Amino acid sequence: MLRLLTGAPRSRHQLEQALARRDVPEDVAAAVLDRFTEVGLIDDAEYAHILVRSQRESRGLARRALALELRRRGVGDDDAHAALAGVEADDEEATARQLLERRWRAGRDLAPEVKARRALAMLARKGYPGSLAGRLVREMLADERAGADAGRGVSEDGGAAWDPEEPIPD
Repeated sequence: MLRLLTGAPRSRHQLEQALARRDVPEDVAAAVLDRFTEVGLIDDAEYAHILVRSQRESRGLARRALALELRRRGVGDDDAHAALAGVEADDEEATARQLLERRWRAGRDLAPEVKARRALAMLARKGYPGSLAGRLVREMLADERAGADAGRGVSEDGGAAWDPEEPIPD
């Protein structure tokens, strides 16, 4: 079991499951895990903070997806709430924007509607609220259209912009 802890931190629940798979009696497993907790080898609160930080940095997960991941790994509600309290809404929006920009660039050959649909799905899988994802995707679509209109010589009001190389029409 110490080998499990040397590779990466684990929650108490994960270690309980590992001991159960090895057919360790429950009372022995509880005594060992209690001792590990006493000496600081198991700390679910610290594990939750580490998991939240690493999953945000590596996968860009939002609070909702992080909460599901913590629950899946057996972290208690109190420890999970404490770890998630450090995730600010502004940071979450900035991460969603970065993910969206990266996805948008990767699909530059796709139709805007296809890019928008795929981007919304990606943000939903990562746990971002639909309102935030929708707003960011609408912004990306508007920026793309504004860039395309500027490249085609279309004025802001939708009419053709005057090209200085062309003669002035009568």
